[in-house]
Amino acid sequence: MSKNTYETLLILDSNHYARDPGGVSKQVSDILTEAGGEVLVNRLWMEQKLAYPIDKHQKGTYWLAYYEIEGVKIPTIDRALHLAEPVIRHLTVKLEPRVIEPILANARGESIKMSTPTDSNTEEQADAGKVTG
Repeated sequence: MSKNTYETLLILDSNHYARDPGGVSKQVSDILTEAGGEVLVNRLWMEQKLAYPIDKHQKGTYWLAYYEIEGVKIPTIDRALHLAEPVIRHLTVKLEPRVIEPILANARGESIKMSTPTDSNTEEQADAGKVTG
């Protein structure tokens, strides 16, 4: 079976994360790898007040995880995240193959230049207009 790339956004208990950030990030990573996934990027996104209280939590720590795994293993990850104490909510989406590299580069903090057909045409036109002597 082929592996797909997935993005999981987690809302973590801010108090739990503040007490043990390394332990919480390791727990998320372990859940993904124990299910057979290969973690590509696993990082903190932001911490902010929630739009509405969730299980009496007013604030949440948002965590992003990008990983490759077989699609049949997603329910295993879903179940493990439901049981994980620091996880308040989570959402997993499958990434389109054409957007994987730009999304991963952005998550790593890298900058990428997307070339457009008009960019290459402009360069070719500029080269064609040069006079060599």
